[in-house]
Amino acid sequence: MAENKRDYYEVLGVSKDASADDIKKAYRKMAMKYHPDRNPGDKTAEEKFKEVGEAYENLSDPDKRARYDQFGFAGVDPNFGAGGGGGFGGGFGGFGDFGDLGDIFGEFFGGGSSRRGSTQNAARRGENVMTRLELTFEEAAFGCEKEVAAQRIENCPNCKGTGSADGVIETCSQCRGTGQVRTVQNFMGMQMQSSTTCPSCSGRGRIIKTPCTTCKGKGKVRRTNRVKVKIPAGVDAGQSVRVRGEGGVGTNGGVNGDLLVEIYIKRHPIFTRRDYDVLCEVPITFGQAALGAQIEVPTLDGKVKFDLPEGTQTGREFVLREKGIPEVGSTRRRGDHRFTVVVETPTHLTKEQKELLRQLEGSVAETPKHKKFIDTLKDLFE
Repeated sequence: MAENKRDYYEVLGVSKDASADDIKKAYRKMAMKYHPDRNPGDKTAEEKFKEVGEAYENLSDPDKRARYDQFGFAGVDPNFGAGGGGGFGGGFGGFGDFGDLGDIFGEFFGGGSSRRGSTQNAARRGENVMTRLELTFEEAAFGCEKEVAAQRIENCPNCKGTGSADGVIETCSQCRGTGQVRTVQNFMGMQMQSSTTCPSCSGRGRIIKTPCTTCKGKGKVRRTNRVKVKIPAGVDAGQSVRVRGEGGVGTNGGVNGDLLVEIYIKRHPIFTRRDYDVLCEVPITFGQAALGAQIEVPTLDGKVKFDLPEGTQTGREFVLREKGIPEVGSTRRRGDHRFTVVVETPTHLTKEQKELLRQLEGSVAETPKHKKFIDTLKDLFE
């Protein structure tokens, strides 16, 4: 009985002040849940499917929704109260009465609305391509210009990208150039309209009678492209340099893709990198560490003289400000150069040298660290 029907808002699970978009989203969810294709042979699901369809038909139409809000079912169903079977049966004869229902079911169950048009003929951006480039430590630090090679999709030079050997391209007679053909199917007394890719032209909307032999009618070929790339100062390993428009060619007037150059850096014999700082180790002699000395420190800018203080311990780090790697995009800011000294113990000493060291050892007072270490040992084991 019509009087036993549930409230349309309750059926869709929305409030009475729900927006049109909220109603549409709720309908999509419920229709997916109860669609007969997903519930074969389930009579309850079939009834639910019809129920949500009726609710959406009335609530998605502003006039019908206003009448329903004011008069209830009597405002949208002339048979209400007269023992009729409800207003859904007469109004759901085809998706043409439901505005965008064809789009909804085309999206979920194959095909699509012809209002979307053919995606085959839409302008599409070309694909991005990637290549790798190995740089020296110095090239990455200060920037450089390099030539790289990468394969990309280009318009066929023989047919100028048309795919036709003789330049003759005909509009597909089956889809009339749209790339889509509409089909209508009857399902449980309902008409379901959908658009599918045209089988005659594979969605291109055109027919090439004499395909180009170079590209076999595709209009595109894969070729090696050589490009000069400016590498910015400060670039690091794993980063990519983007070259606009040097990727694959666009389709139907679409823009070209980009070339992405991934950076690799060769191992340096002395330097390593931490962010924009340059790190290195500088070996010094026992005498230089004890007495202090002027030493030469290698940097990216060449050798720099540095006054080493007396009593320098191995592992001590010193910093040369703004002698590191330039920051990307900056012409002024640079990182620091940080070097760690390593005191080398002499080997292969002569008898005379050994005797001199023994004399030195006996004449030099015990160092604070050594004394503390000995005292700690006594506390632990004595």
